Amino acid sequence: MTSGGRSRSGMLNFFILESQNMNADGKCSFDEQEGKNGLGNHEHADYIVTGAWSSKAAEEAEKYIKVKKVFQPSKPYVTVPDQEKWTHDEKAAYLYYCANETVHGIEFTPTAPESHNVPLIADVSANFMARPFDFKDHGVVFGGAQKNLGAAGLKIVIVRKDLIGKKQGITPAVFSYKEIIANNSLYNTPPTGGIYTPNLVLKWIKAKGGLQTIYELNLKKSGLIYGIIDNSNGFYHCAVDKRYRSIMNVCFRIGGASGNDELEEKFLKGAIERNMISLKGHRSVGEIRASLYNAITLEETQVLATWMNEFEKQYNTN
Repeated sequence: MTSGGRSRSGMLNFFILESQNMNADGKCSFDEQEGKNGLGNHEHADYIVTGAWSSKAAEEAEKYIKVKKVFQPSKPYVTVPDQEKWTHDEKAAYLYYCANETVHGIEFTPTAPESHNVPLIADVSANFMARPFDFKDHGVVFGGAQKNLGAAGLKIVIVRKDLIGKKQGITPAVFSYKEIIANNSLYNTPPTGGIYTPNLVLKWIKAKGGLQTIYELNLKKSGLIYGIIDNSNGFYHCAVDKRYRSIMNVCFRIGGASGNDELEEKFLKGAIERNMISLKGHRSVGEIRASLYNAITLEETQVLATWMNEFEKQYNTN
């Protein structure tokens, strides 16, 4: 279930958890472990809802604490409202946000939201190890390893030391960060195979030149696809505010802002013929979604770019 250790600074504790609370998209929600561990005596928590996964996280958190949303979410999810318009509460247990919304292609970039003097709780499932991350003001940083770090079923949890032990009375010992530390991360048998895989991935990242190099490559990949979209005279359309476009998940429609189902089906069929799969967007929103996680190379991204250019040349009548 668990593995981990202490940072040299003594400020953070790091855990790897075998996670049973993944959803169909492989995404973690802030529920069992984090919700039961971080409440203390607080009555409510603040939530930033910017897409499907932060919305689900807020719903799950309501099982354990009163949830206050710092702004009223509006669909479709295409942006993050200006922070000066948010309503914060300094008595909140924490302020939660999802660093990258995979379904809608929204990412907090280049920095995290302002904490307003409460611990930030970040779900980094989709962009952990894809870009440098500033831990300043964060109390808990967690995420599934399956996007950029390892295999599905493993969760990374990084906890600020002063928050450990502030769990609810109903928290099972196996989910308690305090118990994990007391038992040297061996409360039960850790998933050694799942832990070994991130070790190999981290060595691969280091061999590539480190996290900054990986980040610069991800910028090139996403920039290549966004550039085609923006220069297509509306044939390809990305509704996401450019300030918050994800470098991991590029979501767009074909044939205009509302999309053309026939054209999108043709595009997906042609992509499969060119050995590109899983470009169909999430079942809840449709559209096209190009997921450019670390394992996707610039050369592979160029294959998609070439197909997009060919398809536009054939079908764009504007």
